[in-house]
Amino acid sequence: MTPGPGIQRTPLPKGFTASGVNCGVRRYRPDLGIVISDRPSVAVGVFTQNQCKAAPVTHCQNLLPSDQIRAIVTNSGQANAATGPEGVENNRAMAFAVAKELTCLPRQVLTASTGVIGQQLEIGKIVEAMPELVERSTDTAESFALAILTTDLVPKTVTTTVTLSQGDVRITGICKGSGMIHPNMATMLGYVLTDCDVPLGLAQDILVDATNVSFNMISVDGDTSTNDCCFLMANGASGVPLKTVEDLIAFKSAVTDIMKLLAQSIAVDGEGATKLIEVRLSHAPDLSLARRAARGVTLSPLVKTAIHGEDPNWGRILARLGAEQVPGPLLETMTLKMQGFTLFENGRPSPVDREAVRATLKTDKILIEVNLKAGSFEATAWGCDLSKKYVDINTEYPT
Repeated sequence: MTPGPGIQRTPLPKGFTASGVNCGVRRYRPDLGIVISDRPSVAVGVFTQNQCKAAPVTHCQNLLPSDQIRAIVTNSGQANAATGPEGVENNRAMAFAVAKELTCLPRQVLTASTGVIGQQLEIGKIVEAMPELVERSTDTAESFALAILTTDLVPKTVTTTVTLSQGDVRITGICKGSGMIHPNMATMLGYVLTDCDVPLGLAQDILVDATNVSFNMISVDGDTSTNDCCFLMANGASGVPLKTVEDLIAFKSAVTDIMKLLAQSIAVDGEGATKLIEVRLSHAPDLSLARRAARGVTLSPLVKTAIHGEDPNWGRILARLGAEQVPGPLLETMTLKMQGFTLFENGRPSPVDREAVRATLKTDKILIEVNLKAGSFEATAWGCDLSKKYVDINTEYPT
């Protein structure tokens, strides 16, 4: 499996092309991107649970699931959220412009937007750039990955080949996200493309399950975006179907692994972040509690600032677990570790060399392990530290 982030050659699955161009909405970097399938493809999506939904989110929710999708077009710089009827019309115009270039129906075109809330799309510039956007599409992901970025520092791509009983298939994942990340399926956009022949109903189940253990287990700042969405497109261009149970297991595992890598890349690239925080919570009495508690630790501003300050303040973690409704009796018997050091166990602090622990917090990945000793369920969540730079970035972000 070849992960991003970073500018590198990331091949797309058979039958897919992509591109990114600057249409003039942003000054320097590409601001308009497209992914194209050379044939109608199965497409499914998961979307933000924020009740303030951007125009492209409602557009895609009305179209999916579908087995006739040809393209996803994405603009960056303007979120097209809280833009009223004009925003809906501009979104429709963007889809129509793609459909014209691909000689397909507008309902075969999905849309996504990212950027500043409340700004109308500069739709004239977007439509004018569409012929060039389609013409410049290639079989690699790089230009598209660059075009969808906002405050991200790097593009994020992952690709892998999976050997199934009838042959090989490729899966390529692309995403963007840095701030306003607390997906409930930030601004987070995800695209998973494959040339495998995947039935429509199965595709939705695969995406939902993979999202629940990847993008839904990250948090940068606790704010759920108006524009969150993640798509899975399967065009069957490889001619390889999911023929056996083993095929399904292998394919689903690969999709999940790709989405976990992408999720971690978003957490690493959190606005102003210097450290990735991974929380592994084990032996919980139920899955809901495991996921809520693990994610809650990554969300805590007190934990995030302690990690940034390289302070092994386990009390903040314990307090957050209690706030996430981990039962008191479990807090009395649990074990809490940081970077492999046991800090709290059986209701009391563990004797430990604090300075030795502090020294391990100078690395760029911090591991927190919580063992509730009360069941068989587990969950892993990812987040990042909270730095002064996060405040600076969001103070300066345009309105």
